[in-house]
Amino acid sequence: MSGPLHGLRVVELAGIGPAPFAAMLLADLGADVVRVDRPGPGSPLTVDPARDLLNRGKRSVLADLKTPEGVERVLSLAARADVLIEGWRPGVAERLGVGPEPALARNPRLVYGRMTGWGQDGPLARTAGHDIGYLALSGALHAIGRAGGPPQVPVNLLGDFAGGSLYLVVGVLAALRSGRGQVVDAAIVDGAAHLTTMLSGLLAAGAWRDERGVNLLDTGAPFYDVYETADGRHVAVGALEPRFFAEFARLLGITPAGDHAQLRERIGRAFAGRTRDEWVKIFAGSDACVAPVLSLGEAPHDPHLVARGTFTQRDGVVQPAPAPRFSGTPAALGRPPALPGQHTDEVLAEWEAGS
Repeated sequence: MSGPLHGLRVVELAGIGPAPFAAMLLADLGADVVRVDRPGPGSPLTVDPARDLLNRGKRSVLADLKTPEGVERVLSLAARADVLIEGWRPGVAERLGVGPEPALARNPRLVYGRMTGWGQDGPLARTAGHDIGYLALSGALHAIGRAGGPPQVPVNLLGDFAGGSLYLVVGVLAALRSGRGQVVDAAIVDGAAHLTTMLSGLLAAGAWRDERGVNLLDTGAPFYDVYETADGRHVAVGALEPRFFAEFARLLGITPAGDHAQLRERIGRAFAGRTRDEWVKIFAGSDACVAPVLSLGEAPHDPHLVARGTFTQRDGVVQPAPAPRFSGTPAALGRPPALPGQHTDEVLAEWEAGS
């Protein structure tokens, strides 16, 4: 193992989505992450464990939390850990006997990270939900889409992983820095709302309208939008600053004058005249702020991403490499995804022996 978090011990109580991603990120950065899996079939939403990249870099221990032995196993691991992460509904960990109270009683310095959609309290805390609902309530979903159209769903990247996982990781690392054992309540709805801070400021300043598709960064401006090319593919344009827009217009071969409607029609017509990859060659090396919209399958082959090593391959599976980069304590891809219970004896021998 390597990375800036080398030596940090993390227990992850198995779940789906944002909590596993948060634990994966900690593992990518060098933490020793032990995932506690329950015996029996997994969630219908999970994939083949050998291909579940959210489990990369981790080890797996089995524990049946319906038995006293299983509960004791988790609390014993928590007693030797720096961090515990769980992503269940409020009250579930307490009901199973592995909530913050018994865990912190065993280990007062433990950081107990809790990942939920609605948070640990409030009227919706114990109700079911998913990424799309948390975005909807936070105001973030309302802002995404074109004028006159419905809100557009940004996969589950903005809520689950940006508003959820990344805020849990920030919270855990901040709690570790404090030196105090404590509970981190990371709610996706809170994180998604927090991500809209700049928009709240622009709204208060009168520089943003609370409508879709009419603002500078939401496709309201023709020089910050996506356009279709002759082959049915797309390019993304972000030529916000005047000098970048001038370069963009020059290379596109259009007159930069006119209102937004005229510019949008002119830009769209020009892009429709060549294929995406032809436009890539035209804009290559310029400050026009134009990029091809690549598919998930295409992105790993982009020359810039290849040069940076943004993607890597393990056991025939192409996947994003650990991020961000560190000059003194570089992170590296760790173990392949752990199979449930694969490391039970190994981990217990290490951790329970106090090594």
